[in-house]
Amino acid sequence: MITGFNHFNLTAERRLLDELREFYIEIVGLEPGARPPFTKFGYWLYAGGQPVLHLTEALPHEAPHLNTVSTFNHAAFSCTDLDEVTARLLTHGIAHQLGDVPQSGGRQLFFRDPAGNGVELHSPPEPATEVIVE
Repeated sequence: MITGFNHFNLTAERRLLDELREFYIEIVGLEPGARPPFTKFGYWLYAGGQPVLHLTEALPHEAPHLNTVSTFNHAAFSCTDLDEVTARLLTHGIAHQLGDVPQSGGRQLFFRDPAGNGVELHSPPEPATEVIVE
């Protein structure tokens, strides 16, 4: 029985791996955290105390080809402040697209990481504010 989503993994040569780590920390807002002592070098990045992104170093003969054809579109993270992230994207010159989720009131921010992977940040609808009339 499936009980939930655990993590996703990106595998790249060391230079790109370090760039991805920096991007997901500085731009996306994930936090670096503990990682078991696997035989391959890598990083684990956390959201809400959970290791949601595993970055693993590819050895020279294992490096994946970038821009290969696949069905992967993007990884999505829940967030609370799209305006703050949008400002970071603008500061770093990162192209992005902001949109609204039909009928729900949620907002979505789409952009690409340094390897070309799609990233979505999803913000839930703003809570309704109660208006008191006296």
